[in-house]
Amino acid sequence: MDSEKVRKSMRKNALFFLGAAAGVCLTLLVTAPQGGFSLARAAGGGAGATYSELNLFGEVFERVRADYVEKPDDSQLIEGAINGMVSSLDPHSRYMNEKAWKDMQETTHGEFGGLGIEVTMENGLVKVVSPMDDTPAQKAGILSGDLITDIDGEAVQGLTLEQAVNKMKGPVDTKTKLKIVRKGVDQPIDVTITREVIRVRPVTFRTAGGDIGYIRIASFNEQTTDGLKKAISDIGKEIPQDKLAGYVVDLRNNPGGLLDQAVGVSSALMPRGEIVSTRGRTPDETQRFSARGGDLTKGKPLVVLINGGSASASEIVAGALHDHKRATLIGTRSFGKGSVQTIIPLGPGNGALALTTARYFTPSGHSIQAQGIKPDIEVLQEVPDELKDRPELKGEASMRGHLAAEGKEATGSQSYVPPEEKDDKALAAAYNLLRGVTVNAGVPSPPKAAVPN
Repeated sequence: MDSEKVRKSMRKNALFFLGAAAGVCLTLLVTAPQGGFSLARAAGGGAGATYSELNLFGEVFERVRADYVEKPDDSQLIEGAINGMVSSLDPHSRYMNEKAWKDMQETTHGEFGGLGIEVTMENGLVKVVSPMDDTPAQKAGILSGDLITDIDGEAVQGLTLEQAVNKMKGPVDTKTKLKIVRKGVDQPIDVTITREVIRVRPVTFRTAGGDIGYIRIASFNEQTTDGLKKAISDIGKEIPQDKLAGYVVDLRNNPGGLLDQAVGVSSALMPRGEIVSTRGRTPDETQRFSARGGDLTKGKPLVVLINGGSASASEIVAGALHDHKRATLIGTRSFGKGSVQTIIPLGPGNGALALTTARYFTPSGHSIQAQGIKPDIEVLQEVPDELKDRPELKGEASMRGHLAAEGKEATGSQSYVPPEEKDDKALAAAYNLLRGVTVNAGVPSPPKAAVPN
């Protein structure tokens, strides 16, 4: 198989959307025991300049091995070089060593030990995207936008995101101490949190007023589609069809997850049609994903809540339902992460590569990258005085090295969600819309025809 076919084959691997990461993998071989460095050249003609530069890397590698003040660890040098190369591409591409790869698999399975926060790296510090529902981090008062500067007395500056996350994980019932910098608060905040087994329940639900089904989707892991199906079924048992006014699907502060789960969730909420397309470097790498299985809500009215923390897979679902006129979107503009990361396992003991290989597009052909999705009805929450100076998530467009938008870029939007339902203006607007209390001229009635497929 030639190198181009290998590259295309790699891009067909499992797609994963990361909430906050070189087409051809090169093998570096240290072949001379006395320090000579050579490259296994897998590419054909025309790559001479590239491989000449790689020989420069080999020379630097050997100088470091031979002359650094303390004897370095070869594997750490190589891992550091790989991290530097991959992380320079964009904010979401990254190399995972074997432990980090296992940790990520653990997370997507839906159970792990830790604090329960979604984080990203910003200017060398760990930034909280959102605390997960009903986790130690949420109970301790960790907020979206908080910056973690120290973990157990060690500065975060200089650590990779994986290293920082691993320091926050640990045995159940042990404690970790975080130093938090929060905008509007003069002094850093010290928070001690007891680790628990984090069982990510991606879907929770309840009924409201005997006529509306409320479904909260917190993340897109391997259990999400099944959780949604069960929620719809159980709501149907509690509310007769003739009494059911519709559903609210809450995607606020949902950082994303697995592509196949975004497709599965969309399929459960719309009868047919394209959900999302992914477009890579060349036209023949375009993939299209369509609804399968039918609308389990039986066409009942649907409202989707989004905000500045709704990213990636959340934006796929919101975009698909919006473009097909299947749902009304309420809230604030979404995060704007419109890129696809392919997970490429690198063999036993070598970890995996999370590589940005494509952009995704909504059914109407709109790219969300660095733009986000605008709601049909914008609803801003009343933020408490003590939180008004808290920085909001700035969105994909503010991340250093992000892929450029196809058009004007838009920064982030409000991500605050009131802890008490009675104070949640967006949720109240959704209930009013489904009950016919609110009539908004800017929101079209569901049309006869959807987006052509």
